[in-house]
Amino acid sequence: MRWCKHVRGCDGEQADHEETRNVNPEEIPLLVPDLPRAEKLLPYLHRIDRSRWYTNFGPLVGELEDKLSRLAGNERLPACATVANCSLGLELALAAMGLPRGGRVLIPALTFVATAGSVLRAGLTPVVGDVREDTWLLTPDIARAALRSLQIACVIPVATFGCPQDVDAWDSFSSQTSVPVLVDAAGAIGNQRVGVLTSCVFSLHATKTLGAGEGGFIASHDPELVERVRRLSNFGIDPVTGIVGTAGTNAKMSEYHAAVALAALDAWPEQAELRRRLARHYCNTLSDYCPEVRMQVRPTAGVYSIFPVVLPEHAEPAFVAQHLARKRIGSRRWYFPLVHEHPAFRESIRADALPTSSRLSGRIIGLPFHSSLTESQIQDVCRVLGEVIGS
Repeated sequence: MRWCKHVRGCDGEQADHEETRNVNPEEIPLLVPDLPRAEKLLPYLHRIDRSRWYTNFGPLVGELEDKLSRLAGNERLPACATVANCSLGLELALAAMGLPRGGRVLIPALTFVATAGSVLRAGLTPVVGDVREDTWLLTPDIARAALRSLQIACVIPVATFGCPQDVDAWDSFSSQTSVPVLVDAAGAIGNQRVGVLTSCVFSLHATKTLGAGEGGFIASHDPELVERVRRLSNFGIDPVTGIVGTAGTNAKMSEYHAAVALAALDAWPEQAELRRRLARHYCNTLSDYCPEVRMQVRPTAGVYSIFPVVLPEHAEPAFVAQHLARKRIGSRRWYFPLVHEHPAFRESIRADALPTSSRLSGRIIGLPFHSSLTESQIQDVCRVLGEVIGS
């Protein structure tokens, strides 16, 4: 069983664990991607046919960037540049910042491997820090504590599971410390604001609330940073002179992916409200059936793609996952192991003992959450979870 029905190689989440397999077919899958149907794409595909412009910063990409700027902005609209995916967006943003080679970048221990991978691929050194007990977020206070013992070149706080970072607090941190901040907002479209000093990178992966199959974008009030990311996404070629000053890569978004994203944006208001309603129902139903289960403290008006909870200490996560699987209910353990416990990242520096991340790791389980979910299915999930926790 794959955790993500109809999607392979899901960006933003881990590979399968044994305890969540053997559910085929799932009666209540963990996630069902919600991308536009073919008829909704046709108007945009016809535009591609007429223009015969398929990639290299085409008109649909330009239109998408304008609309994403409005979605990510508030009083002031940030500059935006699309990229092939969020991981490349993080990597190119780090490169565009001009950080010293091998510089230390603080990230949370409780995050997906793409955060650390982007740091390494940019020629930098990951430093893992702890998170708050209630929001599961790396905060400015945690970063300040790390700065007392370590030299940090940049901080990448993650909008964990779509819970937004406080960019006003991060702006103050950056202003006071001169350390730049780049939010990994992969799953936080519609939730995460862009700061005055704090830039954000978002994902348009098929599993996210606004999906293009693959894709991502950077949003920032530093237009020069965004332009450097755009240039690096096209091999580093200067659009005026044709000269490469700094080597980049090919990370451009195609017109076809932009077409999917634009069609998804057409349905965004309705989809966002549906997800808000389902999340509210989930919270209320969980409180009735599973009062011992702890939920992430995050804005109730947010738009989320997944629904994680923390199991109580007496509940064995593997047993809970197996019980849900026997009832044909999909589940997922996040983020287990912690990012620095993967072999690829074992050379990461630990900013502290990571007590909160260590407690949370392996006790967080993702429950089914997607726009195809019904309220009766939510009730079934909560009832079964309550039974196994109480047994």
